Amino acid sequence: MGTDHVSSPATDLRVLRPEDRDQWYDSLIRAFGGVPEAPEERELWESLTEAERSVGAWDGDAVVGTAGAFAFRLTVPGGASVPAAGVTMVSVAATHRRRGVLTSMMRRQLDDVRSWGWPLAVLTASEPAIYGRFGYGVATYNVNVRIDTTRVRLTVPPGTDGVRLRYAAPADVLDDCEALYSRRVPLRPGMLARIPGWERLMLLDPVDDRDGASPLQCVVAERDGELVGYARFRVKPAWEPAGPRGTVVLENMEALDAAAHAAVWRFLFDIDLTSAIDARRRPVDEPWQYLVSDLRRCELLVRDSLHVRLVDVGAALEARTYRTPVDLVFEVEDSFCPWNAGRWRLTGDAKGTSCERTADAADLALGVRELGAAYLGGVPLASLAAAGLVRELREGALAQASVGFGSLVAPWLPHGF
Repeated sequence: MGTDHVSSPATDLRVLRPEDRDQWYDSLIRAFGGVPEAPEERELWESLTEAERSVGAWDGDAVVGTAGAFAFRLTVPGGASVPAAGVTMVSVAATHRRRGVLTSMMRRQLDDVRSWGWPLAVLTASEPAIYGRFGYGVATYNVNVRIDTTRVRLTVPPGTDGVRLRYAAPADVLDDCEALYSRRVPLRPGMLARIPGWERLMLLDPVDDRDGASPLQCVVAERDGELVGYARFRVKPAWEPAGPRGTVVLENMEALDAAAHAAVWRFLFDIDLTSAIDARRRPVDEPWQYLVSDLRRCELLVRDSLHVRLVDVGAALEARTYRTPVDLVFEVEDSFCPWNAGRWRLTGDAKGTSCERTADAADLALGVRELGAAYLGGVPLASLAAAGLVRELREGALAQASVGFGSLVAPWLPHGF
């Protein structure tokens, strides 16, 4: 991970050592408000933390900054699984703000990611305004939804009645559900291939985090004995003078086809003593939206999700494919990672791609932040150009790039990290 010590204003950066883990993690918790995590939650995150990819900023004997990275593989358009640093656990002590601590950690981290040969760094932001100056662009969005199931009906496609549903203990079917999830990963950009240990995140269920809801429940959908879908959820009971007003809290779900998807959602709609479904972090193009009778009574809130940073522009653009043929020269601005700056010729289609340095005249000019936003196919380059963030230098280049970069399905990050 580079050198063991790197000087920065008033602090010393160093790789996380085993004997410093508790102090490092305590500093992180304090920066996020100081509310202790449940023991099982802390144990899980500490077990997943990759110490060799984590750094601490020290001021004397005090930890004043933290940053880590997970070794992920991220699905990109075309279905390839690309190495990506999952930037995580970033914090700066309130006593050390505006001293360059965050900048020094971001500098160190991106240098390290480049040295590992990984073309991408990705993160989810507690405060979205922070990371744009380091070249991260918002590449995926998700939807939080609250559905009034007393007023909304679901129309299901043919074959739905052929799907059998049954309750199962979440831990008992974890391996089967993870196998189904793995089948889904190559089909949608933005999804993460879960490495060993991460399956435990799906069962994390601290009592203090339930907000009055039940322990985690699971229903599996089967056809001819094969698992074709599942949902993990909680039920939060509530009563009013007129009767029950419980809420189904959907934690996560996957389905292999339209009938399985509809069968799982119909089940959620029909749970006794409930009148609403709360679902968070769902894809913006999820099919249930086209099956409901009244979308207005499904309160949708769109939020930013995955922020993407191209650490190696050439390798990143070569790693994905393009919906239609492209032959374009990009003038890329990247002041934080200057090795990316300059002109790149991208040539490719749905079968393969090359991206190399060039001295040819540029067709489009943009910053690495905008390139990261468009990278997974969910943010059109034409929209960024309409906002004044991409400049077309050759007529027709913007349309070619915007269509070519697009994705058939919306990119989506299924869970945080």
